[in-house]
Amino acid sequence: MGQYKKLWFSLIAVLAITFGMLGYFGREVYRAAPPIPDRVVTENGRELMTDASILDGQTAWQSVGGMQLGSIWGHGAYQAPDWSADWLHRELLNWLELAAEDEFQQSFEALNDEQQALLKIRLKKAYRENTYLADRKILTISERRARAFELTADYYHRLFSDAPELQKTRQAYAMKEATLPSAERREKLTHFFFWTSWVASTERTPDGATYTNNWPHEPLIGNVPTAENVIWSVVSVILLIAGVGGLIWTWAFMQKHDEEEPQAPKADPITTFALTASQKALGKYLFVVVALFVFQVLLGGFTAHYTVEGQGFYGIETSKWLPYSLTRTWHIQSALFWIATGFLAAGLFLAPIINGGKDPKYQKLGVDILFWALIAVVVGSFVGNYLAIAQIMPAEWNFWLGHQGYEYVDLGRLWQIGKFTGIVFWLVLMLRAIVPAFKQPGDKNLLALLSASVIAIGLFYGAGFAYGERTHISIMEYWRWWIVHLWVEGFFEVFATAALAFIFCSMGLVSKKMATVAALGSASLFMLGGVPGTFHHLYFSGTTTPVMAVGATFSALEVVPLVVLGYEAWEHWRLKQRAPWMQNVKWPLYFFIAVAFWNMLGAGVLGFMINPPVSLYYVQGLNTTPTHGHAALFGVYGFLALGFCLLILRYIRPRMAFDEKLMKTAFWWLNGGLVLMLFTSLLPIGFLQFAASASEGLWYARSEAFMQSGLLPTLRWVRTIGDVVFIVGACAVAWQVVKGLFYRDETAEETLDLTSGETQPVGKPALANVIAREQTAK
Repeated sequence: MGQYKKLWFSLIAVLAITFGMLGYFGREVYRAAPPIPDRVVTENGRELMTDASILDGQTAWQSVGGMQLGSIWGHGAYQAPDWSADWLHRELLNWLELAAEDEFQQSFEALNDEQQALLKIRLKKAYRENTYLADRKILTISERRARAFELTADYYHRLFSDAPELQKTRQAYAMKEATLPSAERREKLTHFFFWTSWVASTERTPDGATYTNNWPHEPLIGNVPTAENVIWSVVSVILLIAGVGGLIWTWAFMQKHDEEEPQAPKADPITTFALTASQKALGKYLFVVVALFVFQVLLGGFTAHYTVEGQGFYGIETSKWLPYSLTRTWHIQSALFWIATGFLAAGLFLAPIINGGKDPKYQKLGVDILFWALIAVVVGSFVGNYLAIAQIMPAEWNFWLGHQGYEYVDLGRLWQIGKFTGIVFWLVLMLRAIVPAFKQPGDKNLLALLSASVIAIGLFYGAGFAYGERTHISIMEYWRWWIVHLWVEGFFEVFATAALAFIFCSMGLVSKKMATVAALGSASLFMLGGVPGTFHHLYFSGTTTPVMAVGATFSALEVVPLVVLGYEAWEHWRLKQRAPWMQNVKWPLYFFIAVAFWNMLGAGVLGFMINPPVSLYYVQGLNTTPTHGHAALFGVYGFLALGFCLLILRYIRPRMAFDEKLMKTAFWWLNGGLVLMLFTSLLPIGFLQFAASASEGLWYARSEAFMQSGLLPTLRWVRTIGDVVFIVGACAVAWQVVKGLFYRDETAEETLDLTSGETQPVGKPALANVIAREQTAK
């Protein structure tokens, strides 16, 4: 460790403490998960459902797309309702109607204010009182509530079938006809929806909050933010301000001790190595990245159109073959696949450089095997998604081969195992090159950090195997966010930081000491907020107040390192002036600058906008979430993966020159399209929904009546402009990569290196720098 001992100890201490917290409070999630009753019965002993039927309903929900069709507890898609909030509100209205008929022989609307107020008081008591007997694992509800359940269930039976009277509603919700054809499975589905709404309306302890911390906002039964919700929201804001202030002070003092920048080399040091066989084999990875990228953005535009036309695409009834839940699944999964492929390719390109410019034995074979394994997983998972949502696949096969139903981990478990196996295989390929490098003399601290991030990426995806098809949804959410938040937003962030530091250090643009200090310091800051910050996704997923407290506190600290990324963008911008040969990698550098900008805006500003508990209480499940999601997932990881691809392309096609017009179109139209998408459509819709959620309740903010009224349809149409601009940018960068991959120069077999006076074979990456230096000399 040497001179970096304090930084290493800080990082190790941060990881030990934060993972200790994640594990300790993870036990709380298991301990306090809302109970699933063995039996739900009426006061007269009539059985309505069992734990088995509730879990059968959960699997039925998974098979139709799960979180890709509406949401549960706010997690999922945004076009159809949140089923927990929607069911709860409909059941409450049915209860009030039944009570009005029973007690006053009139409809509820016909009652006077005092009569209505009386029934609302009784409603709140009936729904918030916990009648679950833990010792017998039986939930008892009143006969009136049972009748309200049956009326609500009948609506859902018809909604998920092809009942003609609800066709317009299905269209508004972007649901295909006969979403769930089996009447038996629809019945089980209603049991699951009932249970999720019972959890959201029943007090965990007398006179306390519900199992979901009073979420969703539902004035009829007094579901409003708890005192703890407000307190920890204030704490999170205070910590954010203190953290930003502390970071700026620390940054100011540390700047005084920065060493001078090293003299930039006359030629790119990376090009002193001849391309290895495994590096040359990476072209097909780049092709898959841009192919999946274009596929994803076209699907994104197609899926967004369902928000205005529901079941069709400009008059063609496409939902029969490609319903919203399927295209949204493919849209998200293809994004994860191409971004991950870009990261894997970056690692595989660096591996021979780390190994002294040579491949470990059979490295190319391993690269080829990994590629075809990736193709098999992508194709297999997409076919499985289709067969599941089309209800062609047998129900018992769905979880393993079809659709798990959980956003970002939608692929069937078998394909998930295949993906994990591929990532572990990538880890092996990386370590075969990295381990021998540790035996060489010199400072290996930066390499150690890069190696640790590679190992974490390889192993932590395995958290997705900690739950199964019938696992309690609160427990599943805990582990799902290990992947979505911790694996992606945590370890991929560290890998990206270490990889970029290693690349710039290898180019001789920054000293190894500066790169190592910056990477270790950034890793500590990312992990300090990122690991326990995982809990900010679980405020309302059946967890208790301590989970909210930890999530709110540390999610504020997640934003702290992101506020200085504007400075990092400036530093990247300055690098292009360090040496003439940096013009060769100008466009990859531009994409890395975009990463820093969107990390600050998308992950930082738009992320913190929804992170405090009191904010998330009203906006969870609204269009404010995809505003942050698009800006952070594509803005950060998408631009980073594309930047890696362009960098690799630059070196494996050394004589190719980037098409300036094409790259300007790609860069500015991608950024401009993203800005238009977010700030002319998604965010305005989210703010309008926020107002509706705060005034009426979440059920209303996601309802057909609200989403199809006023300015909202127009705002969804306006998104088309941003989508088209973005698609043009995507096609431009894809065409640049394809042109580069198929570029061939049939001219001289060797040329003169003006720096060394020696001839260089055409196939060497150094030739790109030769051309640049020749132009400079002229």
